[in-house]
Amino acid sequence: QVQLVESGGGLAQAGGSLRLSCAPSGLAFERFTVGWFRQAPGKEREFVALITWTGGITRYADSVKGRFTISRDNTKNTVDLQMNTLKLEDTAVYYCAAKDFGNRLSTAAPSYNHWGQGTQVTVSA
Repeated sequence: QVQLVESGGGLAQAGGSLRLSCAPSGLAFERFTVGWFRQAPGKEREFVALITWTGGITRYADSVKGRFTISRDNTKNTVDLQMNTLKLEDTAVYYCAAKDFGNRLSTAAPSYNHWGQGTQVTVSA
């Protein structure tokens, strides 16, 4: 059974930092694109960042560009999201997702076929 497990969420002050990590169980990220999405209360799930395991190509949502960095650790088989200069509007449940078919640079949530349970990130003033 394939599982993605997120960790590292929590509470941070505006301007602070948090680091999220995504670890797979039952699959290796080789050949996958791994993405982070988030969903705030009352809002739709939105794309945050992605990285291709092969080649390390990255893409970011405009709202996080320059503040968030996605990276992969080939040894640990994990994908991390470093979040700096956090803003109140970054508060959301963050989900790790992976895809291994179709457009590997897709930012559309429905194109991802594996999802984690999500981790809460709360930014306070």
